[in-house]
Amino acid sequence: MAQVTHLHDLPRDRNACNIVPLRQGLLPRHREYLLRWLEAGQRMGVFDAEIAGTAHDVVNLDGSAPVDHVLVWVRENPDPAYMLRPQGMRWILIDQIRDHELGSYASFELALHVIRPVLPLAETCAA
Repeated sequence: MAQVTHLHDLPRDRNACNIVPLRQGLLPRHREYLLRWLEAGQRMGVFDAEIAGTAHDVVNLDGSAPVDHVLVWVRENPDPAYMLRPQGMRWILIDQIRDHELGSYASFELALHVIRPVLPLAETCAA
């Protein structure tokens, strides 16, 4: 009869694995789109944005730097109004003022479009 070994019974060195967590990175096209979106959104109350990265020595397999979150300020409030953060292959949009998740989006551009639809979505391109 086959004997079952539970994971907690295995030696510590056998539990070590080489799994690399999937983390979105801000590609140059994302940065360029964010700058164009900020410029176009100024007349609709978008004020500023900040990209908060992870440790400087961490790099994704594609060469991009993983991002913790992107904060977006609007003219009406001195505190950040929105936060975009990667989760797997999606972008989570959070209302920072009310601490409420607004949705999960397949692209960075689509999440920005939900905040302020100032650029046509047709301008987005695949990485």
